[in-house]
Amino acid sequence: MQDAVKKMLARYDCQSTAEYTNALQEILQEIVLLGLWRSKFFEHAAFYGGTALRILYGLNRFSEDLDFSLLRSNKNFQLLKYLVALEKELSAFGFQVTVEQKNKSWSSAVQSAFLKTETAGALLVITSDEGLSYGIPAGKLLKIKLELDTEPPPGFNTETKYLLRPVSFGVRTYALPDLFAGKLHAILCRQWKNRVKGRDWYDLVWYVANYPQVHLAHLEERMRQSGHWQQKGTLGKGELADLLSDAIGALDVEQAKKDVIPFIKDRSTLDVWSRDFFQNIYSRIEGV
Repeated sequence: MQDAVKKMLARYDCQSTAEYTNALQEILQEIVLLGLWRSKFFEHAAFYGGTALRILYGLNRFSEDLDFSLLRSNKNFQLLKYLVALEKELSAFGFQVTVEQKNKSWSSAVQSAFLKTETAGALLVITSDEGLSYGIPAGKLLKIKLELDTEPPPGFNTETKYLLRPVSFGVRTYALPDLFAGKLHAILCRQWKNRVKGRDWYDLVWYVANYPQVHLAHLEERMRQSGHWQQKGTLGKGELADLLSDAIGALDVEQAKKDVIPFIKDRSTLDVWSRDFFQNIYSRIEGV
């Protein structure tokens, strides 16, 4: 199995420990998706979020978490039953990983779990360069968070995308206009105390440049569920433009840059970032 992992690594041009660590995390994510496919998880759920965009649609930044949504609401669905399969799958590829489910609060519809592995040891699974581990503190863990929304807002479409590494398998995912709706919901409604999620703004630029169509009806459903759209009327492109303009006006651009830098290779792509830049590009979003 280690040969398969090393072939997965071959597509990365890693030049530093940080880049190898990013590659390692993505390799683990793809093996997790394989384990979920083998266990029939995608008969019940779909992959969405930034990591889905990265792995399935070619977003040019690394992403940390694995986000999933049930195809329809089911409060009784248990993520726990699939975690053992993930641990077994990762072990078969040489990774010693522990999987822990996080106890959720009674009111939360989101189930969470963490995959944890010792970073230095996992790096040796993908490369024989022992020097890479010298700068890594002893016991430092690489963590991947899994989240499953058991009460998703309705009105989204899914499709199946196919991966060829480490073997050929399929992943059910949100269609791009619905993924874009989720990203805009994060930009408009995500609550961070003193932190700017620059990765959301980076993804916005990617969507506008590559797939500018957003499913407005699904965005409205998301905003109604979270309490951020309570009007009787529907959410149209004009209303979205006003909301985005307000969000851009409050954006700390420099903090946004700092957030996304660890996840990209070419920092020069951020040189153009400014409030004026974002105000200019959001008008190119197409509502569907």
